[in-house]
Amino acid sequence: MAPPDDHPAPTTPSRSSWTYARGGLPFDRVAFFTDAVFAIAMTLLVVSLEAPALDVATQDDPASMVDALRDYGPQIFSFFVAFLLLGRYWMAHHAFVATLGRIDRRFIALNLAYLAFVAFLPFPTLLIGRYEANPISVVLFAITLAVISGMEAVTFRHAHRAGLLTRPVSEATYRYGMVQSLTPVALFVVSIPIAFWSPTAALLTWLLTVPLGIWTDRRFAEGAAGWQEAAAPPPTDPP
Repeated sequence: MAPPDDHPAPTTPSRSSWTYARGGLPFDRVAFFTDAVFAIAMTLLVVSLEAPALDVATQDDPASMVDALRDYGPQIFSFFVAFLLLGRYWMAHHAFVATLGRIDRRFIALNLAYLAFVAFLPFPTLLIGRYEANPISVVLFAITLAVISGMEAVTFRHAHRAGLLTRPVSEATYRYGMVQSLTPVALFVVSIPIAFWSPTAALLTWLLTVPLGIWTDRRFAEGAAGWQEAAAPPPTDPP
């Protein structure tokens, strides 16, 4: 009988070893990292705002302060628009993660690509605040938001097809999730030519994401109900 090999050849890990179940440390690290990127990006939005510079002779004059703040109107407006949109993206991602029973390496890679554009968003927000009248700054913002929404759809499609969801979802629920992600993409793409006519009008069209989300919930009520069911914690066996 041959003696045992003290140095066995390494084995190639199976695909199952690349899947991380909910409740484990790898799953939680991805969720916590995602929350951290959103928190940092939303914080950087306000960090980009600068206090107005007043002359020493007029710095105590209320009218001078009001005039200076009026000039900062575009920056303040772009901050709140970006914060609102990022907040909605975080809420949508939070609801999506609630439907996951496991993740895999491809999901992690797609999530990183998604977060790259989330982290990038403060830059076009800064450009809009400083150069609101320049359509290119608005176009860059719209493209960034369109990619974020598009990555939502790509990640959800992968989770559905790879069986990463806690429960299989119906066709109506899958359609609802895709429409929720892709509708903003169409809106942001439409705003690009509008930006060359009126950058301010293009900015205002982005606020339509809120009523459009409400309309989608009502139009695809069956799918929305299925989404809520998929996000509910799985039932536990009685003791």
